[in-house]
Amino acid sequence: MTSRPITTTTTSSGAAANGTHHHYYPPTSSSSSSSASFRGCCCCLFLLFSFLALLVLAVILVIVLAVKPKKPEFDLQQVGVQYVGISPTTASSAAFSLNIHMLFTAANDNKVGIKYGESRFTIMYRGIPLGRGTVPGFYQPAHSVRRIETTIAVDRVSLLQAVAADLVRDASLNDRVELRVVGDVGAKIRILGFTSPGVQVSVDCAIAISPRKQSLISKQCGFDGLSV
Repeated sequence: MTSRPITTTTTSSGAAANGTHHHYYPPTSSSSSSSASFRGCCCCLFLLFSFLALLVLAVILVIVLAVKPKKPEFDLQQVGVQYVGISPTTASSAAFSLNIHMLFTAANDNKVGIKYGESRFTIMYRGIPLGRGTVPGFYQPAHSVRRIETTIAVDRVSLLQAVAADLVRDASLNDRVELRVVGDVGAKIRILGFTSPGVQVSVDCAIAISPRKQSLISKQCGFDGLSV
């Protein structure tokens, strides 16, 4: 008679009673994985838009270098003196009235159009502002010339004794009143529907008028602009 080895197995009382074994699995975090995926998508979109913006900027830069835009050219063609008058108001002052019509021409020799903003012109006598005129904004096509008209009205501006005396002397004795017209013209070029940053073209004109003849004696203009 042979003896068989006896094998003993140690189990917990609850598992032995039920005959089943329980295994523990740590919970997975779904929120952290979705957050990482969202951040990855945002990063990809940001890189994509940055690349597209740089690509568009590079294309515009190549086109600008190809067309080589120039600053617009301005010229004062005509100045019509419609009215000029000087009348003493007191012993120490005088009233000055003036109405002049100015005609400029804007020449665009570029291969692209130019968009102008509203322009303002100021007329001065010996550095003293007397009145202002405005020109509405407009668009000028490539290779074109446009006429720009403005009227500057000065309605009984009071001048001090020293300035009034000089003005009366210039008008009565010399029949020559020298004035200065200054202004800034804002311009932008348009390429493929895109508008460039604005630049300023400065207008500075010295004119001399005859109060007796109500006419223009001389004009000399300078234009200082930046290349767009």
